[in-house]
Amino acid sequence: MRTSEEVDERSKSDWFVYVLVSARGDRTYVGISTDPARRLREHNGEISGGARSTRAGRPWTLARIVGPLPDRAEAQRVEHALKKKRGQERLAAADRPAT
Repeated sequence: MRTSEEVDERSKSDWFVYVLVSARGDRTYVGISTDPARRLREHNGEISGGARSTRAGRPWTLARIVGPLPDRAEAQRVEHALKKKRGQERLAAADRPAT
């Protein structure tokens, strides 16, 4: 798992898959971005953007970051695999290396 500071130091052409956890800890959200820290701010309503489905869980915390991944297609593949899982299972899957 990488911290958002480590992600910021990377090239913006790298893609990341991120897992958010809601304030109450009962919901998770999976997404992709070249800038997970910015996306977190969008999901939390600090700046415009973010997914409609994350409005109810605010504030969100960045629980896991997978990457960097070489391209958007690979990030979408990992995102799809994580979205098949639920809750804590997503967090555990994000900790394992991709196969």
